[in-house]
Amino acid sequence: MSLFPTHLTDRFRRFKFRHFDQNRDTYEELANFGQNPDVMIVSCCDSRCDPETIFSAMPGELFVVRNVANLVPPYETGGKYHGVSAALEFAVLNLRVKHIVVMGHSGCGGIKAALEQSSARQTEVMFIQQWMSMLDDCRLSVLASHQSSSRKDMQNALERESVKVSLANLRTFPCVQILENKSKLELHGAYFDIPTGNLEVLNQQNGEFHAL
Repeated sequence: MSLFPTHLTDRFRRFKFRHFDQNRDTYEELANFGQNPDVMIVSCCDSRCDPETIFSAMPGELFVVRNVANLVPPYETGGKYHGVSAALEFAVLNLRVKHIVVMGHSGCGGIKAALEQSSARQTEVMFIQQWMSMLDDCRLSVLASHQSSSRKDMQNALERESVKVSLANLRTFPCVQILENKSKLELHGAYFDIPTGNLEVLNQQNGEFHAL
């Protein structure tokens, strides 16, 4: 039988003593009355860009969905499993969040695989390749518009463009369309730069990212 990682045991005990015990009333309230976040964040599962840490969030404040390259698939009902779509539906229709933030980040491995078309070589099965195919058109556009750029600049561009793709896909969901048109839901794009700790937000009118 495998043993639970010792460092996780130590960190859990630290959490229990330093955080949970200091906020016991908050946890009891969340347990008794449920969660009521007004913000949903779609971010990458990369361990370096944790939304709760970046936004100094307390439990119950953010509804977070994390996946490879912070992607939202377009609305469709033909498949069997829809993790991101199910979370989106729950957040919009049950929790009634007022904001959805798609947050990309620098140095994204999924974006690099999409740019280099290397995911098929890196995995025995093609889950990542199929997932990243959502950016196929976007990838070609970035390559065409950045022919004289370095590979790093191309990746940075595709990382930002992936946020726009996810926002466009969000707007294919009927529940999102209806609530956004009624001004009951707002969509936002953001980009976290790991080495500097800077956060950029997307101006959706001109398509440019600007630092906070």
